[in-house]
Amino acid sequence: MTTIGIIGAGNIGSNVAKAAIAKGYDVVISNSRGPETLGDLIDELGAKATPATAEGAAEAGDFVLVAVPLKNYREVPVEPLKGKLVIDANNYYFERDGQIPALDNGETTTALMLQEHLPESTVVKAFNNIPAKDIPSDGTPAGSEDRRALPVAGDDAEGKARVIALLDEFGFDGVDVGSLADSWRVERDRPAYVVRSNADELVMRVAEAVR
Repeated sequence: MTTIGIIGAGNIGSNVAKAAIAKGYDVVISNSRGPETLGDLIDELGAKATPATAEGAAEAGDFVLVAVPLKNYREVPVEPLKGKLVIDANNYYFERDGQIPALDNGETTTALMLQEHLPESTVVKAFNNIPAKDIPSDGTPAGSEDRRALPVAGDDAEGKARVIALLDEFGFDGVDVGSLADSWRVERDRPAYVVRSNADELVMRVAEAVR
């Protein structure tokens, strides 16, 4: 069975883990304080979850979700992620992360920053645009009326297709919103950010974004 590595056991990481386990995936999950601090979460997730270091989660995952405070993105291990699909769920909160002028000035995106840190990985932006608690609970079967849609951005078509397929498994329509450079359209404070949308509504809200 496919194993998902998760670097970051906060709200997004832990809820993606719940959704993945419900679909039969194995999960190897890490946080910044060490696997010995993840006992309560592992008890909640059950036997298909394993605690690890960030390096261990990166090595174990067939693909890997990164959901860490943006200020810590350079601590994501590089070597074990070479050649792997990396799903970037990071968001920029200047109140927590400190001011990052290149983001404030619209010169880059959070996803491009992670891609530059992981030059030999395939980074795809996803899961940053939904309240974390909704990830394991708000999915519906394919074809359901008003099915919730989530944006996906990346520079690799195959990588985006894999993430869109994963979102479909979790109960969401994945909408390709462009490249990593375009992913600012679904970052914090944009019209589509954490607003429940179906696919048509998401396309409309993404188009409304102003940098």
